[in-house]
Amino acid sequence: MEHIIIQLLQATAWPMETPVPYSPFHICLMLSGISAAVLGARAATRNSRNSRAEEKRKTAAFSDSLLFLCGLLLALSEVYKQLFLYEIVDGGRYDWWYFPFQLCSVPMYLCLILPFLSSPRCRSFRLAVYTFLQDFGLLGGVMALLEPSGLMHPYWTLTLHGFLWHFMLIFVGLYCALSGRAGTKIRDFFRIIPLFFICCAIATAVNVASHPYGNADMFYISPYYPNGQIVFHQIALEIGVTAGNLVYLTGVLAGGFLVHLLCRQLCLHGRDSW
Repeated sequence: MEHIIIQLLQATAWPMETPVPYSPFHICLMLSGISAAVLGARAATRNSRNSRAEEKRKTAAFSDSLLFLCGLLLALSEVYKQLFLYEIVDGGRYDWWYFPFQLCSVPMYLCLILPFLSSPRCRSFRLAVYTFLQDFGLLGGVMALLEPSGLMHPYWTLTLHGFLWHFMLIFVGLYCALSGRAGTKIRDFFRIIPLFFICCAIATAVNVASHPYGNADMFYISPYYPNGQIVFHQIALEIGVTAGNLVYLTGVLAGGFLVHLLCRQLCLHGRDSW
């Protein structure tokens, strides 16, 4: 079985010249992918606002199934990516930099647990999951595409994986917004902040635990070296790693809140025009 997997990885190791950010390749792929995500979310939510109770229950079940399927596709693609990196790129050595727990990885896990949150007792947490997928999923998807250096690789499969992953995040976030699954109230955003900080704590634990073995930088808040994100890297160099990380997390929260406000306006005033 292992031999077959390695053969498959080698057969799909199609080399390419590493794309340049804001090149025609980047712009065309980004615009086409975002358009597909928007149209897909619009199509998937066309009948999701039915007022009948029975139809609403069916819609809720469909929503969870659809989001679970998205999570499953993300998980399968992530398994392929991890195996490809391990066998083809790093020659049998695991690179902790690619451990799958960035902010853009969290939607995969949340989508996968949704079917297990069907109990009425989980209603509040389920709403928090939808809202997190909307606010931080959309934020992560859009920002990664606007600053795509981390998506560019010298292999077609890895490059396309990075772009398709973030197109999926945009689809999922818009679907949660347009279907009415995510919260639209201001307080709904503040209710997902504890979940955000739980994810930050997990990311920090991974960064610390893996430090003797590699350079993990989950959520870009490693305590060992400056933030690697544009602008925030310079901030961390000026004020120190810990303070820089706090500024970065504040910026992420502010970005998530802005997305929440935009989705609120979309849902309250612009949904019918879709």
